[in-house]
Order: sequence, then structure tokens, then C-alpha cells
Amino acid sequence: MYIVVTGAAGFIGSNIVKALNERGLKNIIAVDNLTKADKFKNLIDCDIVDYLDKHDFIERIQAGHFDGEIEAIFHEGACSDTMETDGRYMMENNYRYSMILLDWCQDQEVQFLYASSAATYGSTSVFKEERQYEGPLNVYGYSKFLFDQIVRQRLAKDPSSQIVGFRYFNVYGPRETHKGRMASVAFHNFNQFRADGKVKLFEGSHGYENGGQMRDFVYVGDVAKVNLFFLDHPNKSGIFNLGAGRSQSFNDVAVAAVNGCLQAKNGAENAAPLTLDELRAQGLLEYIAFPEALKGKYQAFTQGDLTRLRAAGYDAPMATVEEGVAQYVAWLAKNV
Repeated sequence: MYIVVTGAAGFIGSNIVKALNERGLKNIIAVDNLTKADKFKNLIDCDIVDYLDKHDFIERIQAGHFDGEIEAIFHEGACSDTMETDGRYMMENNYRYSMILLDWCQDQEVQFLYASSAATYGSTSVFKEERQYEGPLNVYGYSKFLFDQIVRQRLAKDPSSQIVGFRYFNVYGPRETHKGRMASVAFHNFNQFRADGKVKLFEGSHGYENGGQMRDFVYVGDVAKVNLFFLDHPNKSGIFNLGAGRSQSFNDVAVAAVNGCLQAKNGAENAAPLTLDELRAQGLLEYIAFPEALKGKYQAFTQGDLTRLRAAGYDAPMATVEEGVAQYVAWLAKNV
């Protein structure tokens, strides 16, 4: 029996493949679109049994080639560009493709674990997995929102086969280099500091309570652990927030990133962490105007309510920004 990971060469997908490998699982079919070929690098240190283009895979699924041969599908493949304005492409790629896989998995009684998004919530300040709090601000969020509604309908009618949706918040960590401008703030902070010796932040990065932005930043290692928890518990279904469950400022990310860079450069024993005020005083942090293009399309505050995830039995702690960014910067310093 195979495990399929779509978007396998992407950020979260490749981390799931690696996490499966660390369990000794190698019978993995990696599915992706390598039109932008650099993503292949995310799979170099991973073991898989086969690779299929996403179009080839869906054609084989519909032709019955994999009937009775797949144990579970981790569906991570999607266009995640929140600035994409081609709604026809977004809905075909994110919604319709997912529907085909959902139909097949239910017919075959295959575990189906898929990537939803906190973008389904839009501008709300309440992040609970309930319809009244959902209102996406862009077509990416809508493509995820609409599929979640279908999943809710299916689970209400036929809860026999597992369907699990994960509303990812701001995920950061190894294997996102290929994402370019859509990579995490931590990744951009690392590269800015390495190139310019300082990090630039948008005005308002100090914290939501002062009119700025705060986000739920979740380490990709925790994301992979939650996915595998549900693989281990095929009787558990539903749509779950997958964040750290806490909101931290962009300043927190930048401080952790800069300190991580300094420690990587000077050695941890020779680089005591600097405070925000110390970093600003030394010119290592500065602020720039918030882009007009993002106004009205940007969630100023996110904080996932993890009540349902905890009730489902996942009780491991989620890394703080300070913990996760430190691990990530150490990885970047060695691998990028």
C-alpha cells in the first residue's frame, strides 16, 4: 500500500515526506508540478517510491489505476499565492482538483488529510472552526473556504472514512526557499540580514494592541507532527486550526531571526541575545511604510483557537517563535 503526498516537493509537503521517512516509511508516491523545477531540491534527502506530475496522477486516479493500492493521501498541493487574481485558475487548481481526490478517497475508503488555510477567516478577530467567523478576503481564501464547506457536508452525511482539513496559520521553517516572495517572514528576515546586515519591517510590526500586526506563527515541524497524529488515528475527522495557538508580533520574529544570525556567525557562546531596543539602537532593525497593495487584503491579527485540536487528542506543545525561529535560522545557516 502507498501513501501519496501531493505538493510533495513544496514546503509543507516535503516536510511531511521527511517526517514519514523518519518513521521508516518509504512507500511514498510524490505528486507535484515541477514546471518551476527548483522545488526538486526539497526532496533530495527524502526517500520515495515514485514521482508523478499532478496531471498524470489525477488522470490515473480517475482511470482506476490506484484502486485498492493507496492507504492515505496527504493533499498539500495548491496555489498558495494570496495575491493571485486569476480566479478561474485558482478554483480549478485548488477546489476542483481537491474535489476529485475527495470523491475518490471516499469511494475507496482512503484516509484523506488536506491543507486548508487560516485565510478562510478573513478579517475576523475570532478564529474558531465555525461558519459565522469565516469570510475570506481573496480568491485563494475562497477556494479553501468553499472546499471546507463541501467537507462539512460530506462528514455530516457519511463520516465513515477519514477526512481531515488543517487550517494552517503562518507556517515557517525548512524547505521553503523555492517560495520566493511568498516564503515566511522568518526566511526573509534571515536573507535581509545576511545581505544588508539589518532587517526592515513594516510599520506596525510592534503589536496589534498598538494598532499593528500580530500573527499566529507555527513551526513546520509541529505541522508535520499533527498531520502524522491524524494518520495514526483514522477514526478522527473534521476541520482543525493548525497554528501555535498564540499570537506574536513581527518584531518577535525579527528579534529571533537576527539573534539567530548573530549566533550562527559568532558562535552561540559568544553572542548573547540582544533585545528589540538594542537591535534598533544598533541599526539592525528599521521600519518602512506598509504597502498600499496589501491594505484591505491582509489579516492584521490571527490566533488559532486550538480547542478542537486538543479535544481530538493532540496534546504536544507548539514551539514559540523564539524556539522555532532559532531552530530554523540554524538550519538556514547550514543549508542555504
